[in-house]
Amino acid sequence: MTDAHENGDDVTTPLLSIRGLSVSYRTRGGTVPAVRGVDLDVWPGQVTAVVGESGSGKSTTAHAVIRLLAGNGVIDAGTIGFGRHDLATLSEAELRTVRGARIGLVPQDPSVSLNPVKRIGEQVAEVLRIHGRSTRRSAAAEAVAVLDRAGLPDAAVRARQYPHELSGGMRQRVLIAVAIAAGPELIIADEPTSALDVTVQRVILDHLQHLAEESGTAILLVTHDLGVAADRSQRLVVMEQGRVVEAGETRSVLADPQHEYTRRLLAGAPSATTAVPRTPVRAAAADAASEPVPLVEARNLVKEFRLPRAGGGTRTLRAVDDVSLTLHRGRTLALVGESGSGKSTTARLVLRLADVTSGQVLFDGTDVTGAGPRQVRELRRRAQLIYQNPYASLDPRFSIGEVVTEPLRAFKVGDRASRLARARDLLDRVALPAAFLERRPAELSGGQRQRVAIARALALSPDLVVCDEPVSALDVSVQAQVLDLLAELQDRTGMAYLFISHDLAVVRQIAHRVAVLRAGRVVETGPPEDLFTDPRHEYTRELLAAIPGGRAPSPAAETTTS
Repeated sequence: MTDAHENGDDVTTPLLSIRGLSVSYRTRGGTVPAVRGVDLDVWPGQVTAVVGESGSGKSTTAHAVIRLLAGNGVIDAGTIGFGRHDLATLSEAELRTVRGARIGLVPQDPSVSLNPVKRIGEQVAEVLRIHGRSTRRSAAAEAVAVLDRAGLPDAAVRARQYPHELSGGMRQRVLIAVAIAAGPELIIADEPTSALDVTVQRVILDHLQHLAEESGTAILLVTHDLGVAADRSQRLVVMEQGRVVEAGETRSVLADPQHEYTRRLLAGAPSATTAVPRTPVRAAAADAASEPVPLVEARNLVKEFRLPRAGGGTRTLRAVDDVSLTLHRGRTLALVGESGSGKSTTARLVLRLADVTSGQVLFDGTDVTGAGPRQVRELRRRAQLIYQNPYASLDPRFSIGEVVTEPLRAFKVGDRASRLARARDLLDRVALPAAFLERRPAELSGGQRQRVAIARALALSPDLVVCDEPVSALDVSVQAQVLDLLAELQDRTGMAYLFISHDLAVVRQIAHRVAVLRAGRVVETGPPEDLFTDPRHEYTRELLAAIPGGRAPSPAAETTTS
């Protein structure tokens, strides 16, 4: 395609040059084209961002570069030039000399990309040893140094832990450490910060940008966050339905988009400064005050975990420290804070998915802190969870129809025909076609899987839904659809949402009240308008200052292509 935003001749050769790439997936319903005739270049020392809706082919394009497609994925045509190699034609043995050593990958999903039975430090050390970057004796210490470079706090302690003992954001930083360990020439970052809060996101993106500017590393950044793309990339590639519809210098594309699809993406991008609250805060507060018994009340919750010490032995981490919260029917309470601040742990305590160290949880006026199996089962029916990770939360053996109707079967709601009709209705509500009922999770994009997870959580029409980063994997247009859906369901049914998010623009749009957590403690609470316009705590001000989309990309490498 013609690039309307180029304004000069190339003076260097791109490190990665893709021409005419086409990829399809073989499914039970036939061949599904995913990428169609894509041309794409990535230069040394530059960040090239690929943006587009869920299912647009951006992740498939990135994975095709290192031939890590799903088992049913096939490269049908095109070349993938990397140095003197055409990666599309290399043998598996030849690819092993490129992967990791010369091209690093930061996958979208940390839960399925880390070995659950190996400690974090061992997994990073293994990469260093395999690629000759350290000896067996020095690998452990050098792995800690790499983890520290990737922004993992207490790297020496975390190196001795297993993946399940870390938060989602911490696991993502481990994947970044694995990707940068061997000092590759190209890093493919597939939604590397979608699970991270804004302050950690800034640290990670600063590091990736530093690699590009200081060592000439090329970055192919796949993201649905236009704020991140605007801040960090020198070049922008926009994909729709498997095709590149627009490409060029980021500033030019954003300032003067040529394609209608690009203009729609820009119009739909959320902004923390422009997001409109759903409900006038005073009206919401008055309604809540009139309700005699809150749906959820947490009193002085404390949760402690045992952690290994770097020098041996154990220490205690207080993940939740004297947290008190109240949530009324028909209202949304948002929990915001950095990775590891205690947001998800607090939600698990409310749902009785973890036992409190001390404190009390009341649900609809009943103390459920020490509830027995029958009471907990009833709580499960009335309180559902939308997980942060759509890859690990869907059973890969089930069809989508079976996934969505599983809660109905578990609680013996309806017959097979009525459950199937309910599944169709739920898929329609989350903007998925009914034909997806026959597909498996592996055949869906990350954003499509998350929409399925939301549909499943809503199947029983619960009183409370805990939304743990429910839209972090979604592109901006689908994100807007899902937020509108959640608001519509809440208005119609009176459901309450405990909403965990690192995206402050989303929080401002969906929440009636916000609680800011830091190191397990609530440091500030209030209506979103108050927190966004007049934050009282320094930490809240830091979170607001770190929101992406307010800075221009570095011009350092732009002269190489213009």
